[in-house]
Amino acid sequence: MRVGEQLFVFDGGTGLRGLGISLAGQAPLDVDIFFTHTHMDHIAGVPFFGPFFGPKNRFVMWSGHLSDMDLQNVLRSFMAAPLFPVPPEIFSAALVWSDFKAGDVLQPREGVVVRTAPLNHPNGATGYRLEASGKSVCYITDTEHVPGSPDQTIIDLVQGADVMIYDCTYTDEEFPSHVGWGHSTWEEGLRIADAAGVKQLVIFHHDPSHDDAFMDKIASRADTARPGTLVAREGGVIVL
Repeated sequence: MRVGEQLFVFDGGTGLRGLGISLAGQAPLDVDIFFTHTHMDHIAGVPFFGPFFGPKNRFVMWSGHLSDMDLQNVLRSFMAAPLFPVPPEIFSAALVWSDFKAGDVLQPREGVVVRTAPLNHPNGATGYRLEASGKSVCYITDTEHVPGSPDQTIIDLVQGADVMIYDCTYTDEEFPSHVGWGHSTWEEGLRIADAAGVKQLVIFHHDPSHDDAFMDKIASRADTARPGTLVAREGGVIVL
């Protein structure tokens, strides 16, 4: 997300490498990166993020307290033999480790407020709401709902948001065979958006088994049910 010239990054999956390539030559960078949690699909891009090797760059690494290990130690374990040949200390950029507790209100930059809330996911996760210039965007992943019982914590966090990016891994039909996996459905995303008065829902965290044709069907059904709903696509841009 960009607020003016300030960049805010959410999570560090494989897409982080592509972002790094797009930022090449833009040093010095001063960027905030917010991690929802440290499961591998959310940190796998960290070792390959080119700007971490730029000595003029600075990154604030935000993470909620999810377990006994903080973000720095998780990455140190991840980037260690036999999984990886070099530790995070190989990075020449300045990394500032900023841990917090899900539920805290953060102010990473002047004029920018980030509200947080705990999510229902194995080992824990954090949902985010970024507010700036009268606009708000919520990033809600990974989380599992309870059918028939909307998550009031999420509803409170996303209330009236301009955009909610929501964990829509499964369909309601698929969900019963994935209870306990820590993910939700696009239909639940619609229900949450309606309950909270969210202006636009973005369907996100796609199941890898859903091919493009399947996702196109979801896009059509979701837009019919709630006009303006989008299925997240690589390279997509929303301007508020």
